Amino acid sequence: MTQSSSEQPSAGRKSAGHVIVDSLVAHGVERTYLVPGESFLDVLDGLHKSPIETVVTRHEGGAAYMAEADGKMNTVPGVAMVTRGPGAANAHVGLHTAWQDSTPMVLFVGLIPFEHREKEAFQEFDPHQWFGSGAKRVMVLDHAERASEYVAEAMFAAASGRPGPVVVGLPEDVITREIDATLHPRIPVAGGGMTVTDWKALEKALNESEKPLFVTGGNDWTHEAAETFTEWLEQHNIPAAAEWRTEGTVPFTSSSYAGPIGYGRPKPTFDFLEETDLLVFVGTVPGDVITNGFLIRQDWSRKNFIITMDPSMRGRSGPVSYQIVAKPDIFVRDLVRMELSAKDRWKPWCERMRQQQVEFSTPKKTHPEDGPATMDTMMANLVEGLPEDAMVTFGAGEHTNWAHRYFPTNGYASMISARNGSMGYSVPSAVAASLNYPGRRVISIAGDGEFLMNGQELATAAQYGATPLVIVMDNQEFGTIRTHQEKQYPERISGTQLKNPDFAAMATAFGGFGVRVERESEIPGALEQAFKAIDEQGTFAVIHMIVEQRHKAY
Repeated sequence: MTQSSSEQPSAGRKSAGHVIVDSLVAHGVERTYLVPGESFLDVLDGLHKSPIETVVTRHEGGAAYMAEADGKMNTVPGVAMVTRGPGAANAHVGLHTAWQDSTPMVLFVGLIPFEHREKEAFQEFDPHQWFGSGAKRVMVLDHAERASEYVAEAMFAAASGRPGPVVVGLPEDVITREIDATLHPRIPVAGGGMTVTDWKALEKALNESEKPLFVTGGNDWTHEAAETFTEWLEQHNIPAAAEWRTEGTVPFTSSSYAGPIGYGRPKPTFDFLEETDLLVFVGTVPGDVITNGFLIRQDWSRKNFIITMDPSMRGRSGPVSYQIVAKPDIFVRDLVRMELSAKDRWKPWCERMRQQQVEFSTPKKTHPEDGPATMDTMMANLVEGLPEDAMVTFGAGEHTNWAHRYFPTNGYASMISARNGSMGYSVPSAVAASLNYPGRRVISIAGDGEFLMNGQELATAAQYGATPLVIVMDNQEFGTIRTHQEKQYPERISGTQLKNPDFAAMATAFGGFGVRVERESEIPGALEQAFKAIDEQGTFAVIHMIVEQRHKAY
C-alpha cells in the first residue's frame, strides 16, 4: 500500500501525556512553570529529559504569573501546569491577568479520572464553569488520541486574534493511555494587514492631521517591528505614547516618545489626548485606564483609528473612525512604506510632547542627603548606572509610579507588568524575565504588601539561577487603598496597615543577598553591594527600603 503524500509517517506509540510534551516542544516551548500534582504525573514523566526546562514554583499563583510574563516576552504562548481543585483555583489569578492584558498563555490542569466525574470526587471541579468566562477557550481531553491536536488548538487559540489564555484539562487516566505518537502540525496564526482602502484612509487622515499621536500597547509586537516603527515615527516627527504598563515599544530615549498614559501620569498627558486631532492605537484600544475611566476622548466627532486583530475591539471606549484588522508587526510592515509630506509641520508638536515627557521622567537628584530614604533618590541612583537593555517588572500599588516615571525602557518587552492591577506579580515576573534573559539586568520594584503575596518565589529564583534585583518599598501599609481612604473616608483608616518582617533577612534565608536601607546616604552603597552579589555570586538580591511611614490610623 502506497502512503499518501498528505499523511505523516507513524511516529510509533506513546502515552498521551508524553505526546503532549512532544507537541509543546514542536511548538517551540522552552520552559513550563508548574506546581506538581498526582493528576498529571504522566506529563511530568514526559518532561523528564525533554528539551523543555521544567521550572517548579512554590505556589500555583507564582507559576501562572511566570507563564503569563513568559507570554509577554516571547512569540510563543507561556505555559503553566497545575493540578485539580485547589491548584487550579490558585492559578486563576494569572489567568485573569492574561485575559485583561491580552497575553497568550496556556494553562494545563490535571483533572480527576474520567470515570470519577460528577461524583464529587476528591478535588473535583468543572473547568468549563470555573474558567469559561475568563479564558478564550476551555478544552478537556476526553479522548487520548486527540492529545497533540488539543495542544495545537490551544496554542493557536492563545495566539490568534486578540491573544489571551486557554485552559486545557487533562484527566489523569486519559493521559496515561497509549496512542499513535504522530504530532499534529502547527496551526498558522493570521496576521491580517492593511488593504488598499485601509492604506488610503490612514494616509489621508495623517496628511490632514495637524497634531497626530500614536498609542502603542498590547503584547503582540516583535522586537523588529518595534524598532522599525520607532524609526518611521522619528523620520516623520510623529509622537507616540505608551499604554499603561507597556513602555518600551518606542524607546525611552526616542525623540518621538511622549511617555505612558495611565494612572500616576500628570494632567498634561491627558490634555494631549484631547488636543490631538488624530489618535492611532496600535495593538490596543482606548480602554478604561487610557481614557481615565471612560471620560476622556469620548466626543464622537474626534478621529480615532484602531489597529487590532480583535474585530470586536473588546474594552474599547469612545469614537472609532476606522479599524484596521492587523497584528502590529504586519501593520508596521505596511506603514513604513507610507511617505508623508507633513513631517516638517508636525515637528513643533512632537517636540512639545517630547519635552513634557523629558521633564516628567528626569530624576530629581542623584546625590543623597542625610535624611530618610526616598524612592526619588533610589530611582535617581538606580537608573544612572543601568545598561541599555535593562528590564523592569512590577505588579500593582503606589510603588509602581516610580517605575513608570523614571525607568529607562529601551526596547519592546523591557517593562513586564500586570495591567489588570494584580498584586503579587513583581517577584514571579522578575524570575521569569531573568530565566528568559540570563545575564540581563532585571529590576523588580515591589511594595511591601505585594511582595509578601508571592515573595516565596525567591526560592524558585535560587533553585534555577535567576538573578533579579528586587527593591521592596516598605511603608507598612497597602498604600494605594489608604490613599483612596484618605480621600473618601478621611480620618477613618481601616484594614490597610501592615506589620512587616525583615525582607533583607528573608532574602538571605532564601539563598540570596539582602540589605536594609533606611537613610538616603545608604542608597548608593546598597545598590553597589546588590549588583556585586548578582554579578559575582550569581544570585538574586533584595533591597529592603524603609520609606515614609503613615502610622497614624486615627
